[in-house]
Amino acid sequence: MIAAANQDLWQGGAACGKNFRVTCTGATNQGVPHPCTETPTVTVMITDFCPPPGCKGDLDLSHEAFSTIADPRAGGIKISYQQYVSNYLFYIFVFFNNIFSLFHNNMFILFVH
Repeated sequence: MIAAANQDLWQGGAACGKNFRVTCTGATNQGVPHPCTETPTVTVMITDFCPPPGCKGDLDLSHEAFSTIADPRAGGIKISYQQYVSNYLFYIFVFFNNIFSLFHNNMFILFVH
C-alpha cells in the first residue's frame, strides 16, 4: 500500500521508497465519531510528494490504505506513525533493449527480493 508525504517528511525526495507503519488513533470530525477499524495499523510505502497547501496532514494515504485502518466516510483521521525498516532486500534491474527498432528503446524492469 502507498502514501504521499508532506514537505517535512518528503525531505526533497529522501522519503521516497521508505516504509511507515500508520495507526488510526481517532476521529477528526463529528461525522464518524469512531472511524478506526478492527485492524487499525497498516504499512505503507512513500511513493509521492503531497505539496502544500493541499496536503492537510503528514501523510496522504491511498484509498486502499485508508480504508484498511478507517471508515472511508471519515475523510480525515488522527494517526500515529513511525518509520518501518523491512527485513527484505530488493534489487531493481533495468534493461534497455533496442533490438526491436532503430527508433524506440524498450525498457524492462525486473524486481527481485
